[in-house]
Amino acid sequence: MDENAFGHKSVLLYETVGSLNIKPNGCYVDGTLGGGGHAYEVCKRLGGGRLIGIDQDADAIAAAEERLKPFCDKVTIVRSNYENIQNVLKELGVPKADGIYLDLGVSSYQLDTASRGFTYREEDAPLDMRMDQRNETTAADIVNNYDEMELYRIIRDYGEDNFAKNIAKHIVRAREKHPIETAGELTEIIKAAIPAKVRATGGHPAKRTFQAIRIELNQELAVLERSIDAMIELLNPGGRLSIITFHSLEDRIVKTRFKNSENPCICPREFPVCVCGRKSRGKVVTRKPILPSEEELAVNSRSKSAKLRVFERGEED
Repeated sequence: MDENAFGHKSVLLYETVGSLNIKPNGCYVDGTLGGGGHAYEVCKRLGGGRLIGIDQDADAIAAAEERLKPFCDKVTIVRSNYENIQNVLKELGVPKADGIYLDLGVSSYQLDTASRGFTYREEDAPLDMRMDQRNETTAADIVNNYDEMELYRIIRDYGEDNFAKNIAKHIVRAREKHPIETAGELTEIIKAAIPAKVRATGGHPAKRTFQAIRIELNQELAVLERSIDAMIELLNPGGRLSIITFHSLEDRIVKTRFKNSENPCICPREFPVCVCGRKSRGKVVTRKPILPSEEELAVNSRSKSAKLRVFERGEED
């Protein structure tokens, strides 16, 4: 695996690494290792410190191992989903980390490798979209087996597509004739469900539906939702959690979880003092998300929708 093939343009690279306030002897966790672009920059700043990289994609791990060879004495790579971060650190004998970061984007490699089935631009690409190819369920299973209401729900909620109902209806109608097996077949079905006037102005018509199916298949939002609190708990005082999101649904989850961790009190506003006993676990560093610079946007169009939010763990009682 060529490490340069695996998304070598790391989004918000220096902003993310800078946000971690890296200590040379600290322990840092890359929860979405990918090709190791962010990890490489972290390792350059480590002296006797350690980096733990987690990824569920075997191709990513192969690329990262190659890229991070100069730092092999500092790096431990684990094939897993970042939602298992507590178990991963426990098994490695690491009680706490000084920084954890996630880049939630689909890598350039995954998008550009037709056989992985993430792209709507390759007609003959299989409907796969698995981040972890050990999983048996693929995107084709969702497209061919979900009922019309389930398809409508995920395209509406995860794709935020105004034509979700019509797209779901067209998918169900088409699969009655024969199973939908390729990206090209699904794209044509989606096009037929969207008015020509909208298709002419609204970007690629299949983009939102493909995103929705990918999120559903890999349970991306559910994993993020249930992992943030656990990651904050794993930080040493002053440690930071930095998360790069790529669409509004992810960003909303991160913003809300960070805000609730800073101010978890559920007492009515009219109460003069807090009686619920819920204590702040730190502070939100980024009141507004950090966005890519004009320079980055010019060289990497895939950074366009990226947002970085950062949370800092407070002192423990």
